[in-house]
Amino acid sequence: MASDSGDGHATLKRCLGVLRDARNDSEQFAALLLVTKAVRAGEVDAKTRRQIFEAIGFTFPTRLLSSRQPPPGCPPHTFRALGLTLLACFCTDPQLAGHSQVLCKIPTFNEVLLSSCDPDSTSMIDDVYQCLSAILATPRGPRELVAKGTVSALCQAYLSGGHGSDRALTLLKGLLAIAEAKCWQRDSPQLLAVLSKLSSDFLKAEDMTKFELCEVLPHFIPLSAPLTQDSQGSECLHRVYRGLADILGSKLSQSQRDPALKLTASLVQACGAEWIPAGRAGSKFLALLVNLACVEVRLSLEDLDPVEVEGKKEVVTACYVLMEMGIQECLREESPQLDEVQKVQLMRIMEEAFGAVIFYLRQVKQEELQDPFIFASVRVLGAWMAEETSSLKQEICELLPFLVHYARKLFKEGSPAVSLAQAELGSPEGSALPQDALRFLLPGFCHLTAEDKPRDILVSEGAPALLCEYFLHQWEVLTSEPAAPTPLTSTEMSLQTTCGIFLNLVVTAPDLVRQDKTFSSLMDVLMKSLPLLLPQEHHLVLAANVATLGLMLARILAGSTALQETQPAKEFFSATIAFLSQAHTAQTDPSSDSLAVAVSPAYRSAWDDIRELWFLGMQALAACIPQLPWLPRAVLQARWLEGLSELLARAAPASLDFELVAAFQGVLVELATASKPCRDVILSHHGTEWANLYGMAALEQCLAEQ
Repeated sequence: MASDSGDGHATLKRCLGVLRDARNDSEQFAALLLVTKAVRAGEVDAKTRRQIFEAIGFTFPTRLLSSRQPPPGCPPHTFRALGLTLLACFCTDPQLAGHSQVLCKIPTFNEVLLSSCDPDSTSMIDDVYQCLSAILATPRGPRELVAKGTVSALCQAYLSGGHGSDRALTLLKGLLAIAEAKCWQRDSPQLLAVLSKLSSDFLKAEDMTKFELCEVLPHFIPLSAPLTQDSQGSECLHRVYRGLADILGSKLSQSQRDPALKLTASLVQACGAEWIPAGRAGSKFLALLVNLACVEVRLSLEDLDPVEVEGKKEVVTACYVLMEMGIQECLREESPQLDEVQKVQLMRIMEEAFGAVIFYLRQVKQEELQDPFIFASVRVLGAWMAEETSSLKQEICELLPFLVHYARKLFKEGSPAVSLAQAELGSPEGSALPQDALRFLLPGFCHLTAEDKPRDILVSEGAPALLCEYFLHQWEVLTSEPAAPTPLTSTEMSLQTTCGIFLNLVVTAPDLVRQDKTFSSLMDVLMKSLPLLLPQEHHLVLAANVATLGLMLARILAGSTALQETQPAKEFFSATIAFLSQAHTAQTDPSSDSLAVAVSPAYRSAWDDIRELWFLGMQALAACIPQLPWLPRAVLQARWLEGLSELLARAAPASLDFELVAAFQGVLVELATASKPCRDVILSHHGTEWANLYGMAALEQCLAEQ
């Protein structure tokens, strides 16, 4: 055998010499046939492959692919087949697979896949799949494949059911895993056709194929293109729902149930609960999903055999998705899928499952903190803490030190940079680890800081300093984002919730604010942030949070150097006065033709979210005035008193409710008491008259006394 192998290598070397030196096409072709025969027989090692490439380069295969005239007595595609075999050989070298001379052949590869397959061309198709698989594994490959139409070609190759169609499906799964958004953006009709076939096969299958398809289907459920908005997509989802209802309603082994739960989770991540039909059957199915997920979580996490837990992490993570949906559906008031009895039952079952999650997290070792499963467990617990504040309180309090430590570790280490190729291809959010655990814990922390015991634990664990750093980081992220109005981002939501946590601390623990330097640092950040935020109407809710928190802090920190008429302080209070003063306007009341005080048009859409913050901000501003002697001058410069006097003089008193009158009066009394120029402006604008008209007794008395 050794001598045969040696002879083969010697022959190959001679052929390479002929290929290199041939001046005659027929000589070259004969040598090439021997080379490709060796390649197909698998007799080529890496060194010989490199020698073949050095002998002929890309030029010769390119000529073969473009030649339309076959040698006498040979099939029409002989040259093309030889060229593809050589390229498939070259592509086993990753460096060559990513070469521009290979990437520019992608349209030719697509064409071969789409040409009618006769028995003689199967080797060509095999070579094409080998080339495409190798290209997919290169850094530039996925982007080039998507741009050059390979997704469509693979879809058609799979749907035709011809030679190698299973490899087409495998390649599609690989492409979608890397570049889902771009694939669906460019080729959604073809991908929908594949999903349609897969969902039909899934519904009809009554053997193990059904469970195999559970593993394939998630690749074709896009997060980036909502299937529920398309009639064909909705039909596919309904078929998958019916297939899953068949599976999950039956007695299953672990190996059968796990893929079904994972498929269900992928549907929930992409479509929420919209894919589950309304009505009794859908309601029972939804309750069953959450029930199964909770049972799986308890079985997996209460038995802490490390080997067993390791094997269950993927399915438990899928169950977390279903539990999070369960929380949302139990809280849904508008068109609920579940009735009250189902909700009560599911909340009890979920409480037991979250008890298991907490039990598991309490056993986590320091060296395990980078495990994505820990992140998934913290994230789902964060969803529970955000909504269910009375349940498992003692257990959550005991876990708080771990949660703060974990969130701090991930935040300090930061997320690794996403590669440029991933970023361009639009890889799903959250593919980089470690991730932002604090983002998911903030709503729960907001509830907990309103209560003494958990607040004390959070403070003792250094949560305020961590949250201040986090606020600054998120602020930098927000200011680096485009300024155009966009839907509320997770960054902006995190900033708002962090403000809510700090507001709780300021209200309930003023001594902490005085003693902890964190709050002085936070005040500096807020003073710089608000003037940049306020001109942008689409950030009004965040601006309201920042303004009110800043005012509440300023009441307590009024003696600090930073608030003594420094430039940042002047700019902050100028922005705050603008926010508070522009919230109301006079407009005609259609029922009486008189003028009424109403919320300004720019504030109207956000008023439900900022109303309480505005009133709290007015109280805090009133409390700041006697402590900051320069503040009345800022009010005078803003000409707020003139504007407010005119508003109150023109509007019908009945259009102001008691709360609004009290808010205006609180600020006016402090200004009139602290500043003679402010008092003079109020008096010169008939202040005594409209104070009497609106029942502002304290203001009347203040104006009369001086």
